[in-house]
Amino acid sequence: MRSALDAFLKRFVNIGRLTVQWPDGQVQTYSGRAGPEAGVVLRDRQTVRRLVLNPEMAVGEAYMDGGLRPLGGSTIDEVLAVLLANLRANPNGVLVAWLRRSAAQLRRPLDQFNAPRRARRNVAHHYDLSGRLYSLFLDRDRQYSCAYFPMGTEALEEAQAAKKRHISAKLCLDRPDLHVLDIGCGWGGMALTLARDYGARVTGITLSTEQLNEARARAEAAGLSDQVKFELQDYRAVRETYDRVVSVGMFEHVGVSHYRTFFNVIKRALRPDGVALLHTVGQWDGPGTNNPWISKYIFPGAYCPALSEVMPAVERSGLVATDIEVLRLHYAETLRHWRWRFAANRDAIASLYDERFCRMFEFYLSGCELGFRYGSMGVFQIQLACEQTAVPLTRDYITDVDRSLIRQVCAHPSAAEADSQPSRHGQY
Repeated sequence: MRSALDAFLKRFVNIGRLTVQWPDGQVQTYSGRAGPEAGVVLRDRQTVRRLVLNPEMAVGEAYMDGGLRPLGGSTIDEVLAVLLANLRANPNGVLVAWLRRSAAQLRRPLDQFNAPRRARRNVAHHYDLSGRLYSLFLDRDRQYSCAYFPMGTEALEEAQAAKKRHISAKLCLDRPDLHVLDIGCGWGGMALTLARDYGARVTGITLSTEQLNEARARAEAAGLSDQVKFELQDYRAVRETYDRVVSVGMFEHVGVSHYRTFFNVIKRALRPDGVALLHTVGQWDGPGTNNPWISKYIFPGAYCPALSEVMPAVERSGLVATDIEVLRLHYAETLRHWRWRFAANRDAIASLYDERFCRMFEFYLSGCELGFRYGSMGVFQIQLACEQTAVPLTRDYITDVDRSLIRQVCAHPSAAEADSQPSRHGQY
């Protein structure tokens, strides 16, 4: 098996440098033109065998189990940077096809079959982890989705607040007492912001009992329980009508076969002059499959769609897409902040779980950051309405909000500096 992996690496590494220490202690370097550099230790022959037979799954599992570890001063982030740089350089090569087993295409319909009971179980797998875990690497509002960096230098707290304001602008909250449905409300941050800052009445729904309990407690503490209510409810069970619908970071858990139902629910829930905003991770290189390691260990049942998979369901629902924006590197920056905070609180997180869990989460955060920074991943914000006249003719109203955010950051630069660190990969 070693000879097979050696032959593969000789052909695969065309960018940067990867140094490998084999189980017998021998060290070998694979290199190409200038690029990222890192080293790994392969502890035993079983690890080598797993990497040959199923590399997409085995790299993450071997790191979690200690069979693969960074060499010397390298980090798992640097190791993944070398691998991803070479994957991008060979998008259609035979070697990459070997990495991306065609069996994944056959699994796709089953993996994304998110019927109500299975959807709740999948959500519990990730979102019902200890609330303290999320408090140790997210911002104070526990926004677990892509932040918005108007200048690229904002602190995480500022960027998450900017994200909420950017979304609020697109919801056209032009009068108080609008009734808003928040599908996948998380720990309640978006709903509470809409109620506190815009006078909206909000109903937030989630499938996570941990998130539900925290959201209700936050509403009570903020004195907003009469204005905001949270329910443990599947989106398919929505029967009321609303002035606005918002969904942030939940659509990735719907599944392609359920898109028609999802948008039909939004169409049915919106009043004739209503506006909806969908914020979702996606990919711009066409339909694909989720990474099998992510599907097994982090987000079972999840999938990040291409726009070409989303828009047919929007069109058939009768909704009008009134604005589409692609946030490109914003999630890479968000994940960078999360990764730093996770590292700073690693001992506390290990006390909640264990070392294997910490390595799993490190691999997840690093891999996702690099996927957004150098891969084909991005974030789509799709504004929807029942009628063309529901939103202004131009998007100046959104730009005005962003400009006000930039003015605030310029007036208080110290807030951004408090959470900033130099990036290994530079600013965008």
